[in-house]
Amino acid sequence: MDTQVADPMQGALLGGRYRITGRVARGGMATVYTATDERLGRTVAVKVIHSAQAHDPRFVARFADEAKTIARLTHPNVVAVYDQGTHAGLPYLVMEYVRGRTLREVLASRRRLQPAEALAILEQMLAAIAAAHRAGLMHRDVKPENVLVAEAPSGGPANLVDSVVKVADFGLARAVQASAEDPAGGQLMATVAYVAPELVTAGHADPRTDVYAAGIVLFEMLTGQVPFDGDQPVEVAWQHVDRDVPPPSRYVAGLPPALDQLVARATRRDPGARPTDAGAMLTQVQQAREDLGAVGLAGQAPSGPAAPRPEDAATTARMRPLTDATMVVASVPPAGYGPGTVYPSERPSWARLPEPGSRWRSPGGGPGPADRLRQLTYRFAGTAGTRIALVAALVAVGLAAMVGVWWLSMGRYADAPELVNMTRAQAEARATDAGFKVVIGPGVYRDDVDKDVVVAQDPGAGDRMRKGGTITLTLSLGPEQVVVPDVIGQEFAAAKALLLAKKLNPVRGPDRYDATTPAGNVLAVNPKVNTPVKPGTKVTVTVSKGRPPVTVPNVVGQNLAQAQAALQQQGLVVDVEQVDRPDRPAGEVLDQDPKPGTGVEKNTHIKLTVSKGPPQVIVPRVIGLPCSQGKQALEAIGLQVTVQGGDPAVVQFQNPPENTPVQPGTAALIACF
Repeated sequence: MDTQVADPMQGALLGGRYRITGRVARGGMATVYTATDERLGRTVAVKVIHSAQAHDPRFVARFADEAKTIARLTHPNVVAVYDQGTHAGLPYLVMEYVRGRTLREVLASRRRLQPAEALAILEQMLAAIAAAHRAGLMHRDVKPENVLVAEAPSGGPANLVDSVVKVADFGLARAVQASAEDPAGGQLMATVAYVAPELVTAGHADPRTDVYAAGIVLFEMLTGQVPFDGDQPVEVAWQHVDRDVPPPSRYVAGLPPALDQLVARATRRDPGARPTDAGAMLTQVQQAREDLGAVGLAGQAPSGPAAPRPEDAATTARMRPLTDATMVVASVPPAGYGPGTVYPSERPSWARLPEPGSRWRSPGGGPGPADRLRQLTYRFAGTAGTRIALVAALVAVGLAAMVGVWWLSMGRYADAPELVNMTRAQAEARATDAGFKVVIGPGVYRDDVDKDVVVAQDPGAGDRMRKGGTITLTLSLGPEQVVVPDVIGQEFAAAKALLLAKKLNPVRGPDRYDATTPAGNVLAVNPKVNTPVKPGTKVTVTVSKGRPPVTVPNVVGQNLAQAQAALQQQGLVVDVEQVDRPDRPAGEVLDQDPKPGTGVEKNTHIKLTVSKGPPQVIVPRVIGLPCSQGKQALEAIGLQVTVQGGDPAVVQFQNPPENTPVQPGTAALIACF
């Protein structure tokens, strides 16, 4: 059973200014939140360092210095740093909030990118890192997790070529490393999938170290995997020292050679053979984009190996001298280290490099395997018969090679079918009929597309892909809806922040008094709590003014005179509206507005709805009629008749007089003589 623990930072106010509204992600060194800058009314990102680092005074001092340096680094591709401080003993950074995804999340959903997309992202990455290098600042931890891809202004989430890329966490790795360094052992902090060889062997970093990591990121964008993997982080780290990064075209057929060359130049094991800094690498990337052109960069649709697990690619390990049974690597190698040197206690057998010439010479200095093979070939081809057999064998091998090349380059590939605008069931059936597998990627909200209809596919329709390969479908989630959160009883500022976090538009309505809700707290919202609405919907928030100076008394059921007296005694003004109610006595109060118990100020108008009683009747003339007939006529219209005298006399007097309008039940008098 999962147990969810409340984050104590939720709703916290940092520096008297930044109100935490939600958690974005949690990493090994810090947790990132969204917050509202209550002074400027904007959304920001807040990175709060974990307590494990915060308790080290060296880290706190280094962190503050690095924050000041980063804040001076202004570039459109660098996540801006606005502020820095400490909350409850935990250092934090206030940064620009970028709406989008990390490159790691993009790769997790796309597996790998088209060459045009990879170079567009790399160019902006290098522009940001080059600005840091010019300012004398290194990143030290370039990886997809620290690259943010904002929403593309021209084409939605799938158009990565036009997306805005921003690089985050400049200097943070340096601050953590500085606090973790052990003068006796030389520890270093590094993400092993992207660590440069010089960091492993000497613990040394300069701008070329960032160039190496950027080259690994390019390799991963093009192939969907990092070049080296292993069971332990230390194994991965030493592969960077012992092995060259392979060309991306080895894993993805058809990639232009210029991309292999870019990766090779950026990831050479000798730092002196790499571009001197990110600016130099940026120039080479821009030249490659111009040379290849739009046609050359159209690239391959993702169909290569599955992307590595994010936790493998982003593993961060602290490498230190050997102190226990765990295999670790010292940042400074033992004396006498050189190419080919093997340390059995520290280097696994698979990591040992062959000595120069060992592929061709035997250990004792005699002919190697290649020499023996060459001699055997000459001996075999010495006669005519053997030469014919050799030619036949070569022809057979050539034909087999041609068939193999055809199969590898064309025979095992087919065009991806068109699945966009189909329902999920239709798309899965069509893909299966064409011999492909289907996976469902993260959905997107679309107001103009029904739910579970395909809005995008990867690879795209008509793209060449391996038969039996997998097509990733993006389904519509339908119109986006959010639920109005329960903010009743909260302070208005907190309620407003929560509504904004839910993509709603809070508007403060007229405040009103309430006897039970403190002033400044929310009384009601419209639409009501838990109502599903579209993002951007206006939510009217009614805020309490506190206890009212006057509470409206209940006067319903009283006659008008009593009600007026009770209300006027409270300093209220009475407005009267009369209505026909035959079933209620005339002058009875039927309703009141505001309702009883409402808090109002003095001189507030109270509207009373009062009954007119039954409809009035007109008194007929009965004078001159026999006494009994006169009485019957008045009783017939509902009057209560009193008779003076009696038959056989006639009516000589009546009250009310004839033609007088009266209420039914009114008393009447006739005199007969």
